[in-house]
Parts: sequence; C-alpha cells; structure tokens
Amino acid sequence: MKILLICSSGMSSSLLAKKIKKAADDKGIDAEVWAVSTDALDNNLPNADIVLLGPQIRFMQKKISEVASVYNVPVDVIDAKDYGMCNGANVLEKALKLLNRQ
Repeated sequence: MKILLICSSGMSSSLLAKKIKKAADDKGIDAEVWAVSTDALDNNLPNADIVLLGPQIRFMQKKISEVASVYNVPVDVIDAKDYGMCNGANVLEKALKLLNRQ
C-alpha cells in the first residue's frame, strides 16, 4: 500500500508519515508512506494508492480529486485531531477503509 500525504509545505506531514508507517509495520502491513507539498503532487501521484490531505489544505480536495481520478486514486482529508496529535494508527485505519482493505 502506498500512502501519499500532502500538506502545504510537506514538512508538517513528515512526522505523521513516520507514525503511519510504524502503525502499518506493527500490523504487518507492507506500506510506503511519504509526505510532499502541494507543488510535488503531479510527480508523486502516479506512485500512490491513496492521497490524504492535511486539514489545512482541505479546500483543495475537489481540485486534487479531479487530478487523482485520472489514476483512480482516492483522495480524502485527514481528521484535524488525528493530524494534530500525529495519530498514525487512526490515519492508517482511514486509509485502509478507503481502500477497502480492512
């Protein structure tokens, strides 16, 4: 499973990406998780199974969903509480549900 996190600069999501990867490892799930800025979307989207947006860019969900639909990649917004608390386990669960892998 390849989870792409996108935020305005790519920095605030980097720690969350590590927490999601750890949660996946703990469950025995083979996952690649990385974070980029919105500027890097086009270069990273073809490699993703799912795109999760930081809550600070939720206003871009429709636009990013349109671009991602070309690759049949679902896009959703990370819950603000889970994002703020870096709750990788909850974000992983959301990704699994969206990909119907749970």
